[in-house]
Amino acid sequence: MHTPRFWLRCSRCDGETEFRQSARCACGGSLLVEYDLDHVARALTPEVLASRPGSMWRFREMLPVERDESIVSLGEGSTPLIPLPALQRALGVRAAHVKREEQNPTGSFKARGFSVAVSLLVEHGVGKAAVGSNGNAASALAAYAARAGISAHVFLPEDCPGLIVDECRGYGAEVCLVRGLIQDAGRLIEEGREAEGWFNVGTLREPGRVEGKKTMGLELAEQLGWRLPDVIVYPTGGGSGIIGMWKAFREMKALGWVGGEAPRFVCVQEEGGTPLASAIAGGGGAASAHASPTGLRVPSPPDGELVTRIVRESGGTAVAVSREEIQAAQKGFGALGLSSSPEGAATLAGLRRLREDGWIGPRDEVVLFNTACAMKYLPWTAPAPATVVASYAEYRDLAAAPSGDPALPASAGTHAGMHPAPNR
Repeated sequence: MHTPRFWLRCSRCDGETEFRQSARCACGGSLLVEYDLDHVARALTPEVLASRPGSMWRFREMLPVERDESIVSLGEGSTPLIPLPALQRALGVRAAHVKREEQNPTGSFKARGFSVAVSLLVEHGVGKAAVGSNGNAASALAAYAARAGISAHVFLPEDCPGLIVDECRGYGAEVCLVRGLIQDAGRLIEEGREAEGWFNVGTLREPGRVEGKKTMGLELAEQLGWRLPDVIVYPTGGGSGIIGMWKAFREMKALGWVGGEAPRFVCVQEEGGTPLASAIAGGGGAASAHASPTGLRVPSPPDGELVTRIVRESGGTAVAVSREEIQAAQKGFGALGLSSSPEGAATLAGLRRLREDGWIGPRDEVVLFNTACAMKYLPWTAPAPATVVASYAEYRDLAAAPSGDPALPASAGTHAGMHPAPNR
């Protein structure tokens, strides 16, 4: 009898099911991948890893793809962990490092999740994928789908940075802006999913993206000599990166690769958009949407309950930083030779705040995550305006009209309800 190498377990009810392309349990919890760790232990050890070339697929026994020929890779992972001695001295901590996720393909950590997610699409014969995104997830899907020969359809808030919009176009994706926020883009996809044949690869809609982000935690332990830091400061939107690293630390402990206490997670968000920070602080997690148009602006995280539980159980906390603090932190990273996105800079702003408050102490070793590069957020005038819709019905009507805009489906064209987005 064949014993599966991996399956799914619900984070809420603890129920188990065979692996499938879904990440939602009937109870409403998130379905996360569980592995036969005895199988992993027989095939993979720190010594074996040391002999493998740099890529997050070095950890392929801990990723849910059956066949090597299904793997879709652009060279993601194995990003540097850089010590920050000047910051360490200035803040008076035992050690400070930054994990440079901006060095991934498409300039962000999203490459990790979409390498796994698109590999699973290939393995399961899916040819058409869609995502609602604040930007970086869209460009990652566009790139990896292009690599795999899969049709990509990305839906972005109307105020998405223009460079990211054009980046998605450059990879050949269908790009559509949505009047509203990331959850409105996701709602449009769900409304049109059956009619259009889209597979929704949104956050926690399928199991691969969390597993790809898990490799950040696996790499971190390896780069620190198979130990874990005291504190991880992480820019948090939907929270799947925290879920992924939490899984990584649990799996490594079960394998005997690391010991001791797990890191304390710090969830950093921008003021005006702090549902997770509010929930972790005991404020109920009310949605808000007045933050800047970055990956931090997720008013309704798909499983805020799980992220909140992980952060609290780690002994961690959450901090909301201002736009001005983020801008100052970008300059601070720049003075250290680092290009940081607003999300990445938010971690430095959060570290400064927590060190000042005494929550982070002089004996702590801290790791910051810079999740994307600064260039993606520069002011940009798009060579052609993108199309904006308010609903799936509007998108559908446009798709049925005569064609004229290359950013739209092949059969699409102008429509009375459509308006070009302003050039950026």
